[in-house]
Amino acid sequence: MPTPLLTIAEAGVNLGDRWLFRNADLTLHAGDRLALVGRNGAGKSSLMKLLAGQTDMDEGSLWMAPGSSVAYLPQAPTIPSGMTLRSVVTMGHDADEAGRPIPTHKADEFLMRLGLDPHRISDGLSGGESRRVSLARALYTEPDVLLLDEPTNHMDMPTIEWMEDMLRQHRGALLVVSHDRAFLRNLGTGIVWVHGGKLRRRDGDFAQFDDWSEGILAEEAVVLHKMDRRIASETKWSREGISARRKRNQGRLRELAALREERARTGGLTQKSMRMETGPAEGGGQLVLEAIDLSITVPTPNSEDRRQLLNHFNMLVRRTDRIGIVGPNGIGKSSLVKVLLGHDEPDGGRVRQGFGLNPAYFDQQRESLDRSASPWTILTGGSSDMIEVAGTSRHVTSYLRDFLFDDHKMTQKVSTLSGGEQNRLLLAKLFAETHNFLVLDEPTNDLDMETLDLLQEVIAEYDGTILIVSHDRDFLDRTVTAILAFEGDAKVSAHAGGFSDYLTRRTAAAARQDAKAGKMTGKSKGGKPTSSKPTGNRTAKLSFKDQHALDTLPGEIETLEAEIARLEALLADPDLFSRDPDRFNKAVAQLASARDEKDEKELRWLEAAEKAEALAAG
Repeated sequence: MPTPLLTIAEAGVNLGDRWLFRNADLTLHAGDRLALVGRNGAGKSSLMKLLAGQTDMDEGSLWMAPGSSVAYLPQAPTIPSGMTLRSVVTMGHDADEAGRPIPTHKADEFLMRLGLDPHRISDGLSGGESRRVSLARALYTEPDVLLLDEPTNHMDMPTIEWMEDMLRQHRGALLVVSHDRAFLRNLGTGIVWVHGGKLRRRDGDFAQFDDWSEGILAEEAVVLHKMDRRIASETKWSREGISARRKRNQGRLRELAALREERARTGGLTQKSMRMETGPAEGGGQLVLEAIDLSITVPTPNSEDRRQLLNHFNMLVRRTDRIGIVGPNGIGKSSLVKVLLGHDEPDGGRVRQGFGLNPAYFDQQRESLDRSASPWTILTGGSSDMIEVAGTSRHVTSYLRDFLFDDHKMTQKVSTLSGGEQNRLLLAKLFAETHNFLVLDEPTNDLDMETLDLLQEVIAEYDGTILIVSHDRDFLDRTVTAILAFEGDAKVSAHAGGFSDYLTRRTAAAARQDAKAGKMTGKSKGGKPTSSKPTGNRTAKLSFKDQHALDTLPGEIETLEAEIARLEALLADPDLFSRDPDRFNKAVAQLASARDEKDEKELRWLEAAEKAEALAAG
């Protein structure tokens, strides 16, 4: 049996007017990697703080295995000032029991992997940097119980993948709050669901969560329906029959009152439904924007040189396109977006915006939100209490409630709101505006799964053009139909499909390169194979179809690549659409067809190459 490390029993947290959760039981064992999920306000962060010993429960007990340790990554960590980041990470763990110093190379490795200089002083860290320092410390201390609250926020995909590998090696217990479904699927061995004031645990793959939770919700709906029918029947009886049997039926009235109280608790007074909608994308033409020979550079820190982000980049965005932009942090994704929107100027080339373009921009820094203003004044401008949303006049209070704002928070300063609240406010602001081009730069940070699911539905129904910068792999798979991938050295490649499709093609391309390299190293200078085994042994067992694919597809792929380059050059002509719209549309269709055909042939070649490699190895 796995070793129990931490247990809470009959735990309850009371908020004064209600119980956040009650009669909660949870045991964390060595080897557990559990996803903690639940709606905003359900109590996830409160539970994490309770397990970390940073807050007390109102009832129940907590037990921890003797000698075990806990590390906790909160959403908004506090970092000591005036210290090097290396010292912050190693503080309290920089010497062994004999007082001998412990090498700090692991702390340096974690910090540099998270994009931080170990020698940097901790003053002036941004919120995202503070979270990365806190994560490095949590990993460095190698605790028995590791509690992580949204560890993937503000992390890029390579860092998230590295984190997954690190956490799989953790030998203790791991409990993670995250909105990143791909992260949880790749990592988790079980689920803890905070719902309706209760904790429910289910072991197994996170991919099973939706079916499991929907089944529970369906059962609850049946119970609530039966309870509502009984309350209605008893209420009717109380009104019509009590006068003649008052004394005998006081007990039945007390039962009715108790039934109503149970209905209120079961119905979940804390459960609030979030609503999002955006109006139709009106105006504009088929051409949204075109990037023509763009070059973008940024200053290099502590140097007069500039770093190249993009070099001779061309891109055509058409109406209803849904494009995702991916790549490591700092590689140029946000810089490209700002240049495309006209917020920044490129170093070379130009951007041609289509007729009637009306963009709405969700910037990950939330610079469009006045931190000294309130949500009320941001939406209304302070001149009214009504706003126009999707062609309908709405009271600002009702509209903000749709985005889960309590009434008292509607008049608070933006600076006092949490990251998730600020993101919801920015979405509320954008969706109240008229636009036909929705640009979202890291919209998933600080949002829970329910909000993300709703945002995905809004995007699916949106009839305009969408551009999304995100590190959330699952979110991209659900929302976009094309990927722009920053791959280093100022190179950007375009791919049809979602992120998983891009990943498949990238893997195929890497395998093809490895196969080509192996083929070259397997020949002598005279061009003959160096192996003593006849080459016929490898190919003889291949089917004619597979061998034919290996022989012919590379040339066909090269031909398609040349055709794609020709069509891209043709469409780069800024006057082509106005001069010859038929030729423009035909070229667009041919380009899409050529790209799809190239992708199919690459996958077919990879299948044949894998069979050949398997035969050669066996």
